[in-house]
Amino acid sequence: MSFKRVVVTGIGALTPIGNTAPEYWEGLKNGVSGCDYITKFNAEKFRTRFACEIKNFDLANFIPRQEARKMDAFAQYAIVASDEAIKDAGLDLEKVNKNKVGVIWGSGIGGLRTFEDECFNFAKGDGTPKFNPFFIPKMIADSASGVISIRHGFRGVNYVTVSACSSANNAIIDAFNYIRLGRLNVCVTGGSEAPVTIASVGGFTALRAMSERNDDPKTASRPYDKDRDGFVVGEGAGALILEEYEHAVARGAKIYAEMIGGGFSSDAYHITAPHPEGYGAFLSMQDALDDAKIAPEEVDYINTHGTSTPLGDPQELKAIVELFGEHSYNMNISSTKSMTGHLLGGAGAVEAVASILAMQHQLVPPTINHFTEDPAVDNRLNLTLNQAQARKIDVVLSNGFGFGGHNATVIFRKL
Repeated sequence: MSFKRVVVTGIGALTPIGNTAPEYWEGLKNGVSGCDYITKFNAEKFRTRFACEIKNFDLANFIPRQEARKMDAFAQYAIVASDEAIKDAGLDLEKVNKNKVGVIWGSGIGGLRTFEDECFNFAKGDGTPKFNPFFIPKMIADSASGVISIRHGFRGVNYVTVSACSSANNAIIDAFNYIRLGRLNVCVTGGSEAPVTIASVGGFTALRAMSERNDDPKTASRPYDKDRDGFVVGEGAGALILEEYEHAVARGAKIYAEMIGGGFSSDAYHITAPHPEGYGAFLSMQDALDDAKIAPEEVDYINTHGTSTPLGDPQELKAIVELFGEHSYNMNISSTKSMTGHLLGGAGAVEAVASILAMQHQLVPPTINHFTEDPAVDNRLNLTLNQAQARKIDVVLSNGFGFGGHNATVIFRKL
């Protein structure tokens, strides 16, 4: 069967380095670190006392208080980013066939802060169960796609993908498939996370997964650097409007890029550690290239998963070299997590936005905070260290990998 073409007609972002897509791009191209000491709770006794929080953000400018109190922060962030993307796409909500508009969102954790608050409140009481009536709908991960759908009356397919840190890439690929199969005309997709909480920071530090560079938070996220010591947790959301090409052309929509492929794989190795040879990453990228029907040599830029962990970074690069061969050294590679931190289930969404904007501006965002070469990293690769680089970008690939061995890769092409 012949698939329909799928294009990106709108983007939105709420990130630690910018509260809109244009602000986010300014932060990316200028190599801004979004990391600082935690303000959302007292982290004085924690081994990690910093995170990449969103800044100068007033929710009241976006959602009325009475509505906002029914949502966890991750769903609020989803509303903000998706509203920006819908507006950016120029969708006429009075004319669009809402039965053919879907919402497929990604979140790895969902309403963790809500769950914490309710449990803490119960523990402080006398044992009498007094729970917020919105506790369950605020907590469950699928509430993010639900509130977007309800807000705009979109009646197409509606759900949230949960696959740890590949959740948003999973959602984007699912949206892509629904449209190219002709099941939807338009899909709001992306991901969000609000993991700067007591349990999240405590749990990840217990795993020894997070950086403990408390003396210098701004440089704590340092992918590919010899002295990296773990990831930095971030929060926020990214959103894309994916649309069937003919539908977009018929309404005169601007088109950022075409989505041409998506790939999946499983490490089938370990619940938290990546495959030591990067085999899952290799398979995911290979699957995406096969789906896109392009040769490895056609990729110009890879936005890596690149979390700044000792194990994960070199394994992903090993997979790139294995798959792309000598072309690995002709591409640009960078990790925008060096600036935003790791948005967990929302990471793939903000990185897809970064990848699309890189094509639009023909500029590769940098991997900041690189100070010392690591012998475990192939330093012949152009890792776009510390400064953005201008280059011709026609095809970009973006990776997302998650605990449980979940891998998902997306590919976009410039029109």
